Amino acid sequence: MNDKDTALYKAIGIRIREARLSLGMSQAALSEKSHVSLPHISDVELGKKKLRLDTFIRIAEALQVSTDVLLRPNVPQVQSIYASELAEVLKDCTPAEADSLLKIVREVKATLKNPPDDSEY
Repeated sequence: MNDKDTALYKAIGIRIREARLSLGMSQAALSEKSHVSLPHISDVELGKKKLRLDTFIRIAEALQVSTDVLLRPNVPQVQSIYASELAEVLKDCTPAEADSLLKIVREVKATLKNPPDDSEY
C-alpha cells in the first residue's frame, strides 16, 4: 500500500471503530455479527489490512451504518444524515434537555477541535 492508501484505510478503520464503540460493541461482538475474524477486525480498525468489498459490507451491516458514513463522512448528503440524526435525538426533549444536550455537543466539539495538551496531566 502507498501512503495515500494507508491513510485512507486508517481513516476508514477509525470510523469503523468509532461506530462500533458508539454502539457499545466489542471487537469480538462485531467479529461474530459480521462473520469476520477477530484479528481481521482489529487489523481493519488499525488500517493494517485492505478491506474486500464483501467484508466491508458485512461490517457496515453489522454496525447498522451507511457505508457512506464509513467511507465519505464529509460528503454533503452524509452531513445531512448527521443533522437529521441529531434532530431525531432532540425531537422529544424538553427545552431544558435540548439545551443541556447542545451544550454537551458544543463542549465535545471544542475538545475534538482543540484537544488538551497531554503535558497538562
